[in-house]
Amino acid sequence: MLLLAFDTATPAVTAAVLDTETGRVLAAADRIDARRHGELLLPTVDEVLGEVGVTKHQLGAVVTGTGPGPYTGLRVGLATAATLGHALGIPAYGICTLDGIAHAAHLQRVDGPFVVATDARRKEVYWAVYDADGVRTEGPSVDRPADIAERVAGLTAVGAGALLYPDTFPRALPEPAHQSAAALALLAARRLAAGEELEAPLPLYLRRPDAEVPKNYKTVLPA
Repeated sequence: MLLLAFDTATPAVTAAVLDTETGRVLAAADRIDARRHGELLLPTVDEVLGEVGVTKHQLGAVVTGTGPGPYTGLRVGLATAATLGHALGIPAYGICTLDGIAHAAHLQRVDGPFVVATDARRKEVYWAVYDADGVRTEGPSVDRPADIAERVAGLTAVGAGALLYPDTFPRALPEPAHQSAAALALLAARRLAAGEELEAPLPLYLRRPDAEVPKNYKTVLPA
């Protein structure tokens, strides 16, 4: 079965195609642009499908990162996964974005336990702690770095959020900084092979969106 994976919860717009029979990633592409998720996702998906030489109708499943992440970017991936699943009549799955980054770190043989931290803006980070096997043991949560300094003290850290706050994450590694759809696809395939039930592609929100509807409207009287 061909599995398409993508994620838009971090500044990376990333997509990959994996063959679940062989466990091999057949194609992967990454674009780093925090403001153009909506413009870049489908062209990136078309790029990896074209590299493999297949169409969307040959896919057997799709998986996307569910965040946590900024509201607008995150919704692009989730809406695309739900639409593809419905239109193609195939399963659409969701996996926590931090789990995907952790799996990439595990594949790179990062010593555990370790922490994954991504940029949550507002001077905060989305974070979670993982054991030596890349299994989440705490989180995901959103906090100011200084508020979790004692809880993550001494841990190796990965993710762009960790790189932004070296005082809290002094053992931050430069890679992986963002999500990789290749690692996400490998993690999804491993969980499916183990008989695990993957979640639906629903957003993992840890706080309210930055943009909100104004609470008070000015009253306009007819002339």
